[in-house]
Amino acid sequence: MTEPDPFGRGTIRTQQDRDGTFRVSGFLNCWMEASVKVLKLSAQGLPQSWITLEQAVTHYAADEVRWEAGQQVAVFHGGHNALTGQQSIITVNSIIGTQGVPRINPFDLVSGLTNPKLFVRDRNVCAYCGGHFHESVLTREHIVPVSQKGPDHWMNVVTACRSCNHRKSSRTPEQANMPLLYAPYVPSLWEDFILRNRRILSDQMAFLMAHVPKSSRLMA
Repeated sequence: MTEPDPFGRGTIRTQQDRDGTFRVSGFLNCWMEASVKVLKLSAQGLPQSWITLEQAVTHYAADEVRWEAGQQVAVFHGGHNALTGQQSIITVNSIIGTQGVPRINPFDLVSGLTNPKLFVRDRNVCAYCGGHFHESVLTREHIVPVSQKGPDHWMNVVTACRSCNHRKSSRTPEQANMPLLYAPYVPSLWEDFILRNRRILSDQMAFLMAHVPKSSRLMA
């Protein structure tokens, strides 16, 4: 069967097996599937991953959701129970706490370094000229150049426009007489979850930002 998406983004195909097991057989709107993500947390409230609506439904159907927060983002309708005639309905919230051993330990995690994450960390601001640029003209700039054995690590990289990166070349800021306008830092677990998702809902952002260190550039 198909049901209209309550938020006007398309329809969702759902199905219930003969034994009463609820499952999602597919999405009819690819934009919705790709864009809407649910913030999955451990039962203790630690971020674990961004998951699709379909993945979230499997947690609800398996009775693994211990608590939920945020807004309702989808309603899934299944088949009718052969004995009671009652229809299966699963509502999905934007934030869910699930049972099980946490996959991520916040004390062991080092955020994976990618250019999109780096640019968001640095607010798309060049560390040398202070200009604000579109990400298409930004680069990952190594403070201590790779040619001088500088590591490709959060503490040795900043965002730079192409012009400043070219001018600095294979020199340190001191050698190039180009002082840094801000210092690099390693994002926290909470920041990392913000950096890795570009379509965060407002309630998800509020939840994550409440745990971001005050020293974070995201707080500026």
